[in-house]
Amino acid sequence: KILISTMIAHRFLSAATTRSLSRRALLSTSLAFSTTTSNHDVFSKISFIGTGKMAQALIAPLITQKLQAPSSINAFDVSDEALKRVEDLYPGVQVSNSIPDCIQDANLIVYAVKPQNVEKVNAEIRRAKEEKGTDGVRDDAIILSVAAGTPISNFVEGSLVEKVARSMPNTPAQIGAGVTVWGCTENINADERKKIKTVLDSFGKSVFVDDEKFIDMSTSISGSGPAYIFLLMEAMIDAGVHMGFSRETATVLVHHTLLGSTKFAMETGEHPAVLRNSVTSPAGTTASAIYELENGKFRTVIKDAIWACYRRSLEMGGKCSQVGPNRVSSDSLLGVGSSISSGHHPVEPPTGEMKTKS
Repeated sequence: KILISTMIAHRFLSAATTRSLSRRALLSTSLAFSTTTSNHDVFSKISFIGTGKMAQALIAPLITQKLQAPSSINAFDVSDEALKRVEDLYPGVQVSNSIPDCIQDANLIVYAVKPQNVEKVNAEIRRAKEEKGTDGVRDDAIILSVAAGTPISNFVEGSLVEKVARSMPNTPAQIGAGVTVWGCTENINADERKKIKTVLDSFGKSVFVDDEKFIDMSTSISGSGPAYIFLLMEAMIDAGVHMGFSRETATVLVHHTLLGSTKFAMETGEHPAVLRNSVTSPAGTTASAIYELENGKFRTVIKDAIWACYRRSLEMGGKCSQVGPNRVSSDSLLGVGSSISSGHHPVEPPTGEMKTKS
């Protein structure tokens, strides 16, 4: 019966794009057989600061995949209602009424808060470290941030915790289909990196990068990317309704077109241009549609949006955002060289190879 329940829960997750399921009902089904203690916790204790959607997207698979026992997970939130919800959804997970209580003895501290709240959390952890030493914060404690735009240096300087991993997940992680770009300080050893990777892999695919600049870049593609897809989805559905389809039918057609096209691209490994050409017959219907998209500067609008997102990510991290086409370079602000970037961003490109999980 347990095996059947597990299969049903995973089937529900894989079909989440076409079914409207209650998150509470799904989690109840998944967690009913997952409250037993794990034999091999990834970390001895994981503490979550903040219990929003992204925190819950991590907590659920850690438990259902038996990577971490509920009793080895602690959560803090400023909202008592949010903590009560965590207790209801994830039986056995511990909750705390303060950050110092939550992080005590934890060797992984997950920052699942808004960027504007990072400084407050840093101050609490710094105070615990200064006042209680290792009784407040373990020497081997690692901070794992899912906060957008906040650079690693902010956590190191603000909290005094020397080991920090920064990640940029996206919203599909909530159904186990996310992609997360992450990097970390050099003092995190290979074994610790493997453990962090295990945690991030639990809700999708992870991509490790040696240079933190790639994380800011990924915000504009994978981090905010789902919003671009949803906007395209919305436009296609509305067009279908305008032509005469019911909204339900138009939605099914668009959902499966996007889903199938993505799977097809991934499984064939072909360049998107090759796949597009295979659908586009000379003087055909698709050719007419592509002509209108190109005439409307579809590619340029998409690329400009991605650059705008990247610039905003840099601004949120207190960095120079004068990057990208037709932007004033940092040198020109000092009166050196040309005042306009003609193409690629003028900042020094990231170094190191991007490593993907096997």
